[in-house]
Amino acid sequence: MQAKEPVSAGAVLGWLVLGALAPGAAHLRAGWRKTGLVLISCYAAGLLALLALVLTTDNLLGSLTENSWMTAIIVGAAVLGMAWFALIVHSFVVLRPGRLPQTGQILTGTVAGLLAVVVVVPFGVVGNIVWTSQQALNGIFQDTPPDEDSPPAAQDKPEDPWAGRQRVNILLLGGDADDNRIGVRTDSMNLATIDVKTGNTVLFSLPRNLEDVRFRPGTPMAQRFPSGFRLPPDAAGGRSDLLNSVWEYADAHPEIFGGKQHQGPKVLMDTIGYTLGVKVDWYALVNMWGFARLIDAIGGIRITVEQDVVFGKYNEGLVKAGTRKLKGADAMWYARSRTYSDDFTRMRRQRCVLGALLDQADPGTVLTRFNKIALATKELIRTDIPRPMLKDLVPLALKVKNAKVSSVQFVPPLINTGYPDWAKIRDIATKAIRDSSRPNPAIAATASADPSPSISPSPKKSPKKPAKQPSQNPAKGLTEGCGAGGL
Repeated sequence: MQAKEPVSAGAVLGWLVLGALAPGAAHLRAGWRKTGLVLISCYAAGLLALLALVLTTDNLLGSLTENSWMTAIIVGAAVLGMAWFALIVHSFVVLRPGRLPQTGQILTGTVAGLLAVVVVVPFGVVGNIVWTSQQALNGIFQDTPPDEDSPPAAQDKPEDPWAGRQRVNILLLGGDADDNRIGVRTDSMNLATIDVKTGNTVLFSLPRNLEDVRFRPGTPMAQRFPSGFRLPPDAAGGRSDLLNSVWEYADAHPEIFGGKQHQGPKVLMDTIGYTLGVKVDWYALVNMWGFARLIDAIGGIRITVEQDVVFGKYNEGLVKAGTRKLKGADAMWYARSRTYSDDFTRMRRQRCVLGALLDQADPGTVLTRFNKIALATKELIRTDIPRPMLKDLVPLALKVKNAKVSSVQFVPPLINTGYPDWAKIRDIATKAIRDSSRPNPAIAATASADPSPSISPSPKKSPKKPAKQPSQNPAKGLTEGCGAGGL
């Protein structure tokens, strides 16, 4: 085998770099024709196979969340990293740098060693990201097959993962983790109802202090509380029969459900679904202070604080008014403080924080801070979404990112939280869903549409006189009213 020798250190390094980008190039230059052609052919075949995979695989991004794909990527990244390392070393050898002067040998040897290490880095980064993702997803989502009570969307129907349904409804809950608190108090309750075709979303916010909560007829909770959720006042005069206590109460009384434990999530999902007239598919419970770690993981959020927000046991904390980037703790205090405020103002601030997070968690930020975000997410979320459904939820989430997101907050004067008009609440929810489903609500006002594929009987009205119907449409943009320049 007669090699065509490079005549300078620059030529050796040039062909070495070219060989790293196009495997086999250095071997061809050095006279290793068969080896060079095999390497180039394998490289081209691999690129074509990858291109074919991208072009022919439906929902590629969603498929990448499956355990089998993630494992394959991790193993593939490790194998390719070692192969590229060996390629650089062998390319350097066949270029025969020993014929160079000693200075050239030292220079080319040093650069070749660095290059061999550098080409491994991208494969290591990819493997680490995918491994971290896999661990986070496996820690958050259930990997068990759906039971008989699971929504149709959870069944294995690849031709239609949503089983013909127009919308997917996910209950987003926020609760505090407190060593001094028994059970789960869901102080933030938002139902996201998503159009599976367009991604258009309505976010319904329900107040924690909603009274006289009604349960679906025929359920154990409705049998226990036929006239609404009502308990005697606590010893200190507080209330434990508000909407935010439903989960906690159901968990604490398994005897209502024939001894079944941990019925809180299911009961709250069914109760909120009954209230709004939809079928709730899944829930996601967020530890509110874990949410602060997520905000820190993306580097904080920029938001407009309309006026000073005081917090702390002794009112010692302060989030000053103005537009600035808030760290996680300050963002959470801004969202959750009730000092000199009320639940309804707090609900609006929570919506502003959520909107800022969705707007500012762009792909670049997520990629550069991926490990921190993945670890924070693993710690803060509890959900019943089945692991296999991620494949279809990922593209749906991408649709939501670029779709119309509106918000309805069931707060005074829209409703009276002490004496709720349940029929009015359902009517508002039905109209908001119907408007969200239309491609252009402004010109489709006369069109008829089924507002929800799953409608149940409306709860009875509370006997008290309801508040007057507002003249304005209660559905608003997610960040509407959050302050100019806040996002």
